[in-house]
Amino acid sequence: MTVLPILEIGAPVLRQIAQPLTLEKIRAPETQRFIDDLIETMRHANGAGLAATQVGRLLRICAVEVKANNPRYPYKPQIPLRVLINPEIKVLGDETFMNYEGCLSVPNLRGMVPRAVHIELVYLDREGQQHREQVSGVSAGTYQHEVDHLDGAVFVDRVVDPHTLCTWANFEAEHKEAFVASILKMQSELRDPEPLQ
Repeated sequence: MTVLPILEIGAPVLRQIAQPLTLEKIRAPETQRFIDDLIETMRHANGAGLAATQVGRLLRICAVEVKANNPRYPYKPQIPLRVLINPEIKVLGDETFMNYEGCLSVPNLRGMVPRAVHIELVYLDREGQQHREQVSGVSAGTYQHEVDHLDGAVFVDRVVDPHTLCTWANFEAEHKEAFVASILKMQSELRDPEPLQ
């Protein structure tokens, strides 16, 4: 496996829309090797997720994994490794929360982004099998962030108030305690989304 270079904001490919994969393309050896490299790169950078566009490939693939000891996001609930191919997100309900986000493609910057609390996530895994699940809370924000990358968006595009932008050091010193408290409160109060009419 290979650790790939992660592109930073300003690279044109980060603003392009990734292309869906056929089942034949998903199962091709070169795609499977690329998925291994994407996972290796995400883990090497201590990311919670990584999209193919972030390493210069216009493929609708992203990997998501949150381990208990992730130094970038110690407050996030664990997410076992998932490879999402051709992912689609449907927002469930109108409840939102403000998520202090960072990104491997935007080094040393964080900002508050509104995210849906409840989503339905539909995707193919690396074998081409379809999965459908409901995700809530800060984990739902993680998936929304990664799928944004596949649509050519970066988290700074969604920052409503630019006054919330800060370096990682200033987030740790000035904002982390209050933000983590709000996230833990939201997580403890989560209820299932209202059924769709």
